[in-house]
Amino acid sequence: MSQHFLLSAAARSLNLAKVLRMSNKEAETVFARIRWEETDGQPICPACGCDAVYDCRRPNGAPRWRCKACRKDFTLTSGTLFAFHKLPLQTYLAAVVIFVNEVKGKSALALSRDLGVQYKTAFVLAHKIREAMGAEIRGVTLGGEGRTVEVDGCYVGGHVRPENKKADRKDRRLSANQNGKRRVVVAIRERDGRTVTQVFESEAASIGFIKARVERGTILQADESSAWNPLHATFETKRINHQEAYSLDDACTNDAESFFSRLRRAEIGHHHHISGAYLARYAREAGFREDYRRNSNGEQFRRVVTLVTKNGPSVDFCGYWQRNRAAALAA
Repeated sequence: MSQHFLLSAAARSLNLAKVLRMSNKEAETVFARIRWEETDGQPICPACGCDAVYDCRRPNGAPRWRCKACRKDFTLTSGTLFAFHKLPLQTYLAAVVIFVNEVKGKSALALSRDLGVQYKTAFVLAHKIREAMGAEIRGVTLGGEGRTVEVDGCYVGGHVRPENKKADRKDRRLSANQNGKRRVVVAIRERDGRTVTQVFESEAASIGFIKARVERGTILQADESSAWNPLHATFETKRINHQEAYSLDDACTNDAESFFSRLRRAEIGHHHHISGAYLARYAREAGFREDYRRNSNGEQFRRVVTLVTKNGPSVDFCGYWQRNRAAALAA
């Protein structure tokens, strides 16, 4: 019997103890080499792209540089998702390691205990990491001539508690008896490829999104839901009736179902409640974990930190607790 990848030595190329033993200088060096990989960690001005900069550290030793071209000051995290950080950089790197070491997800409460910070600090930090994970699929299209893509939906949230007495209970499957908070996560997953997700009120509302994200000439596979019928006009579509089989006549949605299994387990085992405004973020996090499940934790760490450096300050969570902005999730 072959060994599961997560049990193999190849899955463990980085450990949390190594990060926690880093000095501030070592943590700064690691972050700089990932951010400015093309110059082996030598700073580049994020405002104008000039590499002619000089060191002007603060009196407390915090790293800071000044650009000779535009005369602007910047730090290691300027212009990144970790901009305006208050905690030591080592803590942020440790948070990323803890986050990628989890297979299904990491709750903000557990992260706050691991890092010794307030819950709201861990909550915002976790969502910034999710934002980095989700940034990788922004605008990505899947499939192509002869490629196979699976499409499926998973309804999340909007739980309606049944009445105590059987005589008072209503059919919760009917829209009239729901609370309006139930949403569907639609997953588009390419065989041996990436996973793209988005949240809609119904599966039928996702048709335009699917057409925009799947290349022409793709072989589309979906289940028996009538919501997918309009896709036949654009793609060669194979359908599987799950009341008859999980896979039949070379048609199945097992890869998409695998993603939903991870999302469900994250909801039940870690987060307990992921509906509402943040559902799209949790879905993209699950997609990232599913896509890179065969990569070592060291590779995942480097990829996430790279995405953190490539994306600017969070629109949703910059000044979030001061309510400077309302959270508005981007597609």
